[in-house]
Amino acid sequence: METSTGKPYKDKPLDTGRFLRKFDKDIDTSELIWHRDRKTRIITVMGGEDWQLQFDDQLPMMLEKNKEYRIQKETYHRIIKGNGTLVLEITVLGD
Repeated sequence: METSTGKPYKDKPLDTGRFLRKFDKDIDTSELIWHRDRKTRIITVMGGEDWQLQFDDQLPMMLEKNKEYRIQKETYHRIIKGNGTLVLEITVLGD
């Protein structure tokens, strides 16, 4: 079951500490804001093309399918819109 929290994505729980997150292909880029998370996360790209991840004071990096990216807790970052629906598998670490 997918859930929406008024955020620009929908989440689907997988198991403890893991979920799928979907950003629709028609999302307005103004909804993809700079933010930081309370816990470290590992994201794995499951779908979407030409989407990018950008950390504060760094150039954006292209998100590659089946590749893992680590986002340290309290690190400012954002997603930059690409093509298609972006699907991420997210694992929240316990730190």
